[in-house]
Amino acid sequence: MSDVLLAIETSCDETSAAVIDRSLTILSNVVASQNELHERFGGVVPEIASRAHVRRIVPVIDEALESAGFGMADLAAIAAVTEPGLVGSLLVGLTAAKTLAAVWEKPLVAVNHLEAHLYACRMAAGRDVFPAVGFVVSGGHSNLYDCVGPSEFRPLGGTIDDAAGEAFDKVAQILGLPYPGGPSIQKAAEDGDPKAVALPRPMLNSSRLAFSFSGLKTALLYEVRGIPGSGSVPPPLTPQRVADLAASFQAAAVDVLVAKCRQALKETGRKRLLIGGGVAANAVFRSQVAATCDRSQTELVLAPPSLCTDNAAMAGLAWEHVAAGRFASLECDVMPGLVRI
Repeated sequence: MSDVLLAIETSCDETSAAVIDRSLTILSNVVASQNELHERFGGVVPEIASRAHVRRIVPVIDEALESAGFGMADLAAIAAVTEPGLVGSLLVGLTAAKTLAAVWEKPLVAVNHLEAHLYACRMAAGRDVFPAVGFVVSGGHSNLYDCVGPSEFRPLGGTIDDAAGEAFDKVAQILGLPYPGGPSIQKAAEDGDPKAVALPRPMLNSSRLAFSFSGLKTALLYEVRGIPGSGSVPPPLTPQRVADLAASFQAAAVDVLVAKCRQALKETGRKRLLIGGGVAANAVFRSQVAATCDRSQTELVLAPPSLCTDNAAMAGLAWEHVAAGRFASLECDVMPGLVRI
């Protein structure tokens, strides 16, 4: 069997293809962003996303293969992310993978998007990192797992409303900051005081391994627009006020994320923590969770920023399925939606 595979990722709004070898070396990782298409809406519009995938999928695959220097004959398998995500987006990637697998007579591998986010930690570490507590924190997910193996996850808890990344996007929109919200809020917060505005930390002290960011988002909205019916007039939204609100929101969100990581480690007894997903690129979160792990003598394995946001390289997880003989039928389907725990 050949020693390289082609992976395709289209679960949301990034069209991506990568070539990864059996040693998990990333030979190419092409990502076509759709940020400019969704910016004016302040979030991803599913119909726009799926149509953009249709236009971009073939050029992205061609570029990934050409950049890696491999062709059809060199591939051991073709992998596609099939769950979870937006149904139209997922179908574009899976249809492309099925077509290539059929025409090129290659095995097809189905990859779980959330498992792939945590497998990016394994790829970055260059060694086995399981068992561990795994945390996927992104635009659509804030999920904690007890990871027995690379594709054997036991759910521990997750968000009951907004995911962390979704809250960052919505708060950025409230503050008039550019989309996507995560990088915009981090940048604005650099000039702000994280203690300037007292914002809630929902479920911080709850015994449940769960998250709720809708109340935090609403509290910030009231700081900007005032409490309906109260007659109060909020301070003007000056650049400094925006910076202070961004810093205060970021501090509140990070406090909750770090606390729940600490709680999950204590409940499971694990001494290793894996974190992947777009919000894992946030510098304040990375710094604070690292400090927490240092204090508890827990090994922290963070996905590198380049593998935090959606990309096909993290679907190197497909090699685990190939080794185990777990191949997908050409009749397989996508499993869309958000995973709520």
